[in-house]
Amino acid sequence: QVQLVESGGGLAQPGGSLRLSCAASGFAFNKTWMYWFRQVPGKALEWVSRITQGGRFKYYADSVKGRFTVVRDNARNILYLQMDSLKFEDTAVYYCSTDDRGATRGQGTQVTVSS
Repeated sequence: QVQLVESGGGLAQPGGSLRLSCAASGFAFNKTWMYWFRQVPGKALEWVSRITQGGRFKYYADSVKGRFTVVRDNARNILYLQMDSLKFEDTAVYYCSTDDRGATRGQGTQVTVSS
């Protein structure tokens, strides 16, 4: 079955960087669009980014455009999210997903931006 395992979260200062990883298995990763979402407690799941099967086309929410970069390694079945110029409002649990609603996602990884 589909398995998604996020990692790489942690504590970062404003202006800092983190790189999230999502290890995928149980499906044809190289034939699947992949997505990043995030969620703050008490708020709805927010779409962050998506990337096409081959990685050529990438899309970002306005809130992260120019600061976050999504990359995939189809040889290793890993999805990445490079997060630069972090802001306080980036604090959330981050999830990778195989669908555009975030219904199928991993357990998430906590990102906390704090000084």
